[in-house]
Amino acid sequence: MALRIEDYAVIGNRETMALVGRDGSIDWLCLPRFDSPACFAALLGTAENGRWRIAPCHPAARVTRRYRPGTLVLETRFEGPEGAVTLVDCMHRRDGATDIVRVVRGERGRMKMHADLAMRFDYGRDIPWVSRIGDGRLRAIAGPDRLLLDTTAPLRGERMTTVSEFEVAAGETVPFVLTWTPSYRPLPAKVAAEAVLTAETDEWQAWSARGKTSGNGPRR
Repeated sequence: MALRIEDYAVIGNRETMALVGRDGSIDWLCLPRFDSPACFAALLGTAENGRWRIAPCHPAARVTRRYRPGTLVLETRFEGPEGAVTLVDCMHRRDGATDIVRVVRGERGRMKMHADLAMRFDYGRDIPWVSRIGDGRLRAIAGPDRLLLDTTAPLRGERMTTVSEFEVAAGETVPFVLTWTPSYRPLPAKVAAEAVLTAETDEWQAWSARGKTSGNGPRR
């Protein structure tokens, strides 16, 4: 069941946007543009309509969130008795491709994590054909749409969903990059998750710094 709308934060790349819940689930995303059919549509249905959740296995982990100052780079911190991790989310665009970057960073102790990715197209009606390609990425194709998942985490298929279970210790990172491109175009190059986070942080901060606010309310 979807969360309350106030429990969602927004990440985007100025061509489209995703809604990220406090539970670490992306429940809404249209690709590649705002007016495209949804790839993740659990917001209006169930997980079967598409979502991407990364969260601790511990059900009672405490959650806090923030944006990096002046950006749409989202940081969700999960804290439990065994440790703490931060999930960093952002979106990136390049020629003919859209990247959703998610990096899990160990902050304290060691935490067991679970990820489930239900890749769907056309508001959950189209289930893609999924295969592993030579460079290690997972490829999902449905008609003109293609998704590529690149991660160091172990993956397995389960009920038309890609599932991962892994542990993160303090100082460790586990990157995930999900890339959309048209299926008829050549495969795009891989991107480094940490490099994208740095570039998006710098770009958003440069963009937001151009806006000037005085702190005064509107004049009447």
